Amino acid sequence: MSEFRRGVRLGVDVGKVRVGVARSDPDGLLAVPVETVPRSDASVTRILAIAEEYSAMELLVGLPLNMRGEDTVSTGDARGFAQALATASDLPVRMVDERLSTVSANAALRDSGRSQRSSRSIVDQVAAVILLQQALDVEKRTGNAAGLSVSPAEEPA
Repeated sequence: MSEFRRGVRLGVDVGKVRVGVARSDPDGLLAVPVETVPRSDASVTRILAIAEEYSAMELLVGLPLNMRGEDTVSTGDARGFAQALATASDLPVRMVDERLSTVSANAALRDSGRSQRSSRSIVDQVAAVILLQQALDVEKRTGNAAGLSVSPAEEPA
């Protein structure tokens, strides 16, 4: 088993309207919410600025699959967003299975007494925390980075 790679990671939960961002501490003990980024042409730039601000070593983007592990309507969108991040940055980008992260985030917020309406602005951050924490736990347990590496888009010839 290889050793846990030390360094801050960003978790990115991609949605059609908002993108939740979370970060880990350098030792990978804890994932915490950072920001909800409005989804626009500037989203990738903002997330890369956050990555620079926290000296992130890696970006972990949630891969929305259904319970059978198959692509969903959101899967292609998340893959495209991850590829845009990989193309715009030298940082490694990995896609990690995020099944149930948004469901878990909504449940956690509901259990804390928040309504769905009052949670809308932070649910994406909480989902990013959950997917990032799961990825950290996988790497600690297996010694291997979670998820699949994303390659930058090819430059047109």
